[in-house]
Amino acid sequence: MAADIITQDLGSFSHDMSAFGLFMEADLIVKAVMILLMIASVWSWSIILHKRGLLGRLNRRAKRFEDAFWSGEPLDKIYERVKKSKEDPMLRTFSAGMDEWSAGISGGIPSKQNLQASLTQRVERSMSVAIGREMNDLEKGMTFLASVASSAPFIGLFGTVWGIMNSFSAIAASNNTSLAVVAPGIAEALFATALGLVAAIPASIAYNVLSSGLNRYADRLEAFTDEFSAILSRHLDSQDTIKAKKRGS
Repeated sequence: MAADIITQDLGSFSHDMSAFGLFMEADLIVKAVMILLMIASVWSWSIILHKRGLLGRLNRRAKRFEDAFWSGEPLDKIYERVKKSKEDPMLRTFSAGMDEWSAGISGGIPSKQNLQASLTQRVERSMSVAIGREMNDLEKGMTFLASVASSAPFIGLFGTVWGIMNSFSAIAASNNTSLAVVAPGIAEALFATALGLVAAIPASIAYNVLSSGLNRYADRLEAFTDEFSAILSRHLDSQDTIKAKKRGS
């Protein structure tokens, strides 16, 4: 008889301890915290997968363009082909430099050293502005990853604290300190912290990895700008040499 009473008491405290059960039995505030964390996690993963694929495509395109750039093909022909191709940050950077170069030599290549230096500086500045604009576009979503990485554990902790407060309130109301009464509420509360960590850990790792990849790509664009500027400077120097030889002859 006593065993039956104990069994009935334990049965009255039965609780679905699965993730879905913990969510369904949680307090309204804790549910809101869980939903917020799940949305943040899904959104973070969408950004992570998108950025990872995008960086891979951009680096492959940059490799193909650099191979064509250094193949010896005239820059004018590359420029004409690039304008018809699918644009990406490196192509836009190259086009910005060529646009400024074409505008600067529309009336002929400057013969004075100060004008040549000014033209080279304008080309570099145009390419730098293009790089800044492109990197701003590529970095969209990174702030969200950083925010999730830093705030999700605390949001989950808030849900945990709120759930534990409710558990203690239930203990006080029922005057029953049995673990069967306390455990479900504590499990629901701790589940919120677990969701916070599930959202924060991938976001933190991905933020560091993607930031490193974006920085390397930005360095690649800057290096290309320096190489392009050096080519234009050599071209201006060669033109000065040709003019000097003509005057000497």
